[in-house]
Amino acid sequence: MEDRPLADLFEPATRERWLGLVEGVLKGADFEKRLVSKTADGIRIEPLYDAAEAPAQPMRAPGPWRVAQRVDHPDAAAAGAQALADLEGGSDALTLVFAGAPAARGYGLTATSVEDLDTALKGVMLPLIGLRLDAGARGQEAATLVKALAEHRGDALADLDLDLGIDPIGTLAAAGTLGAVWDEVAPTLAATLTDFDAAGFRGRALLADGRPYHEAGASEAAELAAILATAVAYLRALEAGGHDLGRARDAIAVLLVADADEFLTVAKFRAMRRLWARVEAACGLDPKPLRLHAETAWRNMTRRDPFVNILRATMASFSAGIGGADSVTALPYTQALGLPDGFARRVARNSQIVLIEESSLAKVSDPAAGAGGFEALTAELTDAAWDAFQTIEREGGIVASLSLGKLQGRIDEMRQTRARNVATRREALTGATEFPFLAEKPVAVLDVAPVAAPGGAGFGAGEAVACEALPSSRLAEPYEALRDASDAYLLKTGRRPTVFLANLGPLAAFNTRATFAANAFAAGGIEAVGDGGFADAPSLAEAFASSGAPLACICSSDKIYEEQALAAAEALAATRGATIYLAGKPADLVEPLKAAGVHAFFHAGCDLQALLTEALTRATRT
Repeated sequence: MEDRPLADLFEPATRERWLGLVEGVLKGADFEKRLVSKTADGIRIEPLYDAAEAPAQPMRAPGPWRVAQRVDHPDAAAAGAQALADLEGGSDALTLVFAGAPAARGYGLTATSVEDLDTALKGVMLPLIGLRLDAGARGQEAATLVKALAEHRGDALADLDLDLGIDPIGTLAAAGTLGAVWDEVAPTLAATLTDFDAAGFRGRALLADGRPYHEAGASEAAELAAILATAVAYLRALEAGGHDLGRARDAIAVLLVADADEFLTVAKFRAMRRLWARVEAACGLDPKPLRLHAETAWRNMTRRDPFVNILRATMASFSAGIGGADSVTALPYTQALGLPDGFARRVARNSQIVLIEESSLAKVSDPAAGAGGFEALTAELTDAAWDAFQTIEREGGIVASLSLGKLQGRIDEMRQTRARNVATRREALTGATEFPFLAEKPVAVLDVAPVAAPGGAGFGAGEAVACEALPSSRLAEPYEALRDASDAYLLKTGRRPTVFLANLGPLAAFNTRATFAANAFAAGGIEAVGDGGFADAPSLAEAFASSGAPLACICSSDKIYEEQALAAAEALAATRGATIYLAGKPADLVEPLKAAGVHAFFHAGCDLQALLTEALTRATRT
């Protein structure tokens, strides 16, 4: 008997053989349309990649990323309790989110004195943790408070792993104003670093933050380009203020948004390090690992079925971690509903602890290296982001581009495309646009009222730079507004808006489209009633009349539509002047069905958001 390795008994696996098998499965369908997708930047995502060469690139220092938790309770004592619970529960970094910062979402630390901050960090040993400040326009004020706290406690700044998070350009993008012209702001950044360095500071003073761009709908390349342009502007400001480029480089950190798209998030984090290495090389510096923070995506969070946010944040944390993030802040799953309670915070940190301690994901410095898909996406995203960065530079830099509205215009186009994709469910949001659950129960958040942003802060007192502020929104908001209207109707009348499923024929004929229709209507807060099938139009119309529903949706197979849909539509339309929909879009019958009384067609790729908006209006008319 021949003794050969099992693999030798089979033909070598080649792309040509694979393509031959694919052709057999596609049966003449278009390969490009079925198996090739594109990112928001137009980058192709192939269904299969060969192994790739892994180019050397700077990565995170060996070891796990830091698990960072937000400290954002307005009350200093309560914030301190949060911080200690998180650190005792396994976190090793804190993000101090101050009231008024965009990331505070209406809450945040209201600390305005060293005593307040000392209370908020009572029992926290600063030299043992990572600390990042998130204060928006109050960035320099917050940095001064932390410096004073370290002096008060006798902690040497040189011993702290500290990111001051000062980001005037991010503030300009998010708020539309700086408080002074850039030529006045830039010297204050250099002066702040000089002051802190004189006190022994060796951390990162400035932050190039991608959140304003991501929350406005930017693509991956656009977010990277804006961050890179911001970091370069800070390099120039620090060098002009007397700092050598080596120290200026080390004084800048980056924050990237991580979302639930694993491949693109990993590629984006890896691309950021390559892009920064290009800038370092252009400055004559030997590349060093960039301090790269991650925060899970606000724009992908949902208020409906918020438990799905746990999955989104976990996938985002996973992707950021293996993509090389130095620290990851996972937004608690109830963040969009209010101030998260202890359980939501525990889930946020534990999801990362499991990834690090149980899944051992941090034991390989760059696990995506050499994987064809990741390497191709990283390389193409790097090139696309560099081109977008050069566009910003040609416009005079990031401040000029924002002031002229150039960058906002490009991001607005992306936002509109993304909004259309959500409206048509091309970009699905589980629990909001897909598989909504109308009977979901409320989840707990802390009973804490939002706080007003402190006034009087900014980056200067001269003539202000002003621009169109980038909007911050979540993708699910239009559908959540429909659900809110449904809830209000339920509270007022004791019942939800309803649609009658006018199912024709046996279960096998209508089940697929009836399920599709029920889920589609539920995304707008409209409850489907009726689950049986009907053999003829008269019995269908009688059941519809008995249901009391103001809407009806015909559901069945194309074959039965050919035979019975017209009669069913006429019978339903004659009943109480109802609004009739049909699941699917039988091409040859569209016009005759409209003439018979069908108002609109629910089908894959339709503008579901617009259809539901009108349907809800019709269903709630009194």
